[in-house]
Amino acid sequence: MRLSEPAARRHLHTRTITCEGYARDDGLWDIEARIVDTKPFSYREPFRGLREPGAPVHDMALRLTIDDDMVVRDIEVAMMSVPYSPCSSALPAFKGLIGRKIGAGWRRAVKECVGGVKGCTHLRELLLPAATVAFQTLGSWPEDGQPAPVPDPDFKTERPHFVDDCKAWAADGEVVAKLYPHFHRKPV
Repeated sequence: MRLSEPAARRHLHTRTITCEGYARDDGLWDIEARIVDTKPFSYREPFRGLREPGAPVHDMALRLTIDDDMVVRDIEVAMMSVPYSPCSSALPAFKGLIGRKIGAGWRRAVKECVGGVKGCTHLRELLLPAATVAFQTLGSWPEDGQPAPVPDPDFKTERPHFVDDCKAWAADGEVVAKLYPHFHRKPV
């Protein structure tokens, strides 16, 4: 189902966020995320002056290199376009995420390492969808011709964190009944 037809309006801003996951030849994983903000009209910024339509307000990227346990082994951040010169001074703080694990406590780790004036709002925002993409990359469906996924054996006794976290993964639903029957409960 799509959104309904909008009211009459004028386009003022576009934010594009792209996240991609890669399996590296050395057994590690790269998760890349990029944020680009643009305006469809010319405007003046206080430090960069006249900006033409489509010129990036922000163009920033990061690459998380993680291992099979979702531990950050390295992080690279880049700012290709920023409105203020102090922005790039936030880059070194992101190295504080090395050794942190994506999963429970990830938001807290992000806040500790790059929260507030230690980091950059836009790069910090990218770390949350990048974490989701890490889960999708490491636990994604296999390529055609590869063995079908089986439920994670670690969840034999401990209920998976994603059960009851959204409609599809409701404990009383068909997805849990098929993939994790020992955690399924009958509908009320």
